[in-house]
Formats: sequence, structure tokens, C-alpha cells
Amino acid sequence: MTGLSVTINGALTVPPGVTFRGASEGVPHSEHPIGTLLLAYGGRGEVDGEPLVTLKPNAVIRNMIIHYPEQALPDVQPYPWTIRADGELCQVYDMCLTNPYQALDFGTLWNELHTVRNVFGCPLKTGVFIDQCSDIGRIENVHFNPNFWTRMAIEPGYPGGDIKAYLEKNLVGFKIGRTDWEYISNCFVIFPIIGFHFNDFGHGPGNAVITQSGSDIGPVAVRVDRVQPHSGVQFANAQFMGTVEVGEANPGPVKLANCGFWPIAETKVQIDKRGPGTLSLTSCHFAGWDSANEGEPCIRASGGRLIVNGCEFMAEGKPQVMLEEGLVAATIMGCTLRGDEGIIDNSGADVQIGLNTTH
Repeated sequence: MTGLSVTINGALTVPPGVTFRGASEGVPHSEHPIGTLLLAYGGRGEVDGEPLVTLKPNAVIRNMIIHYPEQALPDVQPYPWTIRADGELCQVYDMCLTNPYQALDFGTLWNELHTVRNVFGCPLKTGVFIDQCSDIGRIENVHFNPNFWTRMAIEPGYPGGDIKAYLEKNLVGFKIGRTDWEYISNCFVIFPIIGFHFNDFGHGPGNAVITQSGSDIGPVAVRVDRVQPHSGVQFANAQFMGTVEVGEANPGPVKLANCGFWPIAETKVQIDKRGPGTLSLTSCHFAGWDSANEGEPCIRASGGRLIVNGCEFMAEGKPQVMLEEGLVAATIMGCTLRGDEGIIDNSGADVQIGLNTTH
């Protein structure tokens, strides 16, 4: 470690308009820990305790590494949130969070116009939580990967253990509740149980636009339980190695454009569409599903409305779209299928199918 190492046994508050800044000029990396390092000891076992750092309105934290020296595997201990926003214009820039239990909290307290940019780390329970945001928030270039803990050069080093197995049972990358016009770009999580989770967490559902982002190697890449009925959620140019689930209670639109899908060993369907809302898939490609060869389709729709336009289904000899009872309406147009039986319609709904190729 080259720089300043500071032990924190309690909680810190950054007052309104104040910047709490480390010595690094760019994004510090735990593999080359040069600059300012905060060693967090307080709050062990207190999941609802005071956050390590609370940002008051227009406060900023930036350019430092935060590490929890007493965290270990497989005996992972809960800790309070690492950074919490309390008010307008709270900002987090250029941070490395090696092993937080709960990383970034923009939801427990009312907040607006938050900005999070260039944050890297290995959260163990929740990466980003967004709720109670009544004006546009921005989450940019946030990357969750266990390498920031397992490869760190902070002594005494990574304690060992199967971090991948732990994350796949516990980690939610981006947990999104009530927010108006949340813009999320260039964000990534690997090995989550859920990559992006949208729901009403007590303050109503939200809406969001997500671009150039992805969820890699996990059972559920996206789960939409509830979004706002008039605006919903949109993904563009995203990549998923897991399933997208749209739940039975979701009333709002879900749109995916120019997205790519890959399977993992546990993948059955890649799209599971339920509920009364509309799901729109445009110019997406699906490179594999039904990993166990049990006859599962790529897309299963059993509620609301479905629009599939200009998509490519790249696996041969498997059902591609299965329409089931409960569906209201569907259009499947201009897609590249593999095989004459790619679309199975058992819905009894208003279904329009045309201009698809089958070779």
C-alpha cells in the first residue's frame, strides 16, 4: 500500500456541499492500492446500522478505496451500507469498494439528482439500491466483479473461499424501486442471483432507461416485478447471460432493443413473460436456451401482450416462442427462426405472425 491508510471504527457524515476526496487522481484499484484507503471495522453484524459514509445534500465522496478487513468466506457477516445518500445532488465518483456487504444506498432516504460514476467492487448482498428518488438519477460505469476483492494487494489479502458460489445465491446487482427517469449506462454485474431487479419496495415502482449494460453468468439477469404503468423500463444494447423474468403483477411496459442473450448450464427459457404489461423485443438475438434439452422454449409468454420484431433465434431443433393461455395479444414479425415449428401458439389470443424465415 502506497499512500494513506485510515481505520474507521464508526460512521462518517459528509456535510452539505463538502467533498470528501482521496489522494488518487483517477479510479484507484485494489490490485495496485495507491492513494487513500479506508479500513472499515464498524458495524459488523449490524445490517441496519449507520452507514459507513452518509452524504448530505450536494456532498461528494471520490477517489479512494474502501475495504472491510474482517469480512471473510464462507462466514460472511452483514454490515450496514457503505455509502448512503440523504438529499439532493449526492455524488459518488471514482471509487473502489473491495468487499462491501451493501454498497451504494440511494433508496433508504429521500433523494434526487444523484450521480454515481466510475465505481468498481465486489458487493456481497446488494450493489446499488435506488428508491424514493423523485427527480432524475444517473448511474454510470459501475462494475461489480469479485476480482476487486480476490486480486487485491491489501494485506492480509483475500481470505479464500468460493466467492462465485456465494454471489450466485446472494447478490442483487441493481435493486430499483421508485425513481423517475433513472438513467443507467455502462453498468455490469457478474455472478448475481439477480442482475437488475425492479419492484415496489415500499414507495411505489419506478421507470428507467438502461444502455450498454449487462448481467453475466447468473440465473436471473433481469427480474421485473413492478415498474410504472405509463413508462416502465427500457434496455438498449445490453447483454445477458441469464433469464429475463417479467412477473405476474407487473403493469408497465418492458422494452429490450438490440440485446444479446447467452445461456448458462441452468438456463431454461431466456424470456419468461407473465403479467398484464407489454413486453417488446426488437432486434435481439438469442444464442442458446434449454440447456438440459427438456423442450423448453426461448420465449414463454402467458400474460399481457408480446411484441417480437426482427429478432434472431440461433439454436436449432428447439421451440423458439411458446404462447400460452393468459396471453392477450402478440405480434411476431420479421424474425429469423430455425425450423418450421419454432412458434407454438396455445394461447387462444389475438396473435399475428408473419414475414419470418425458418432456415
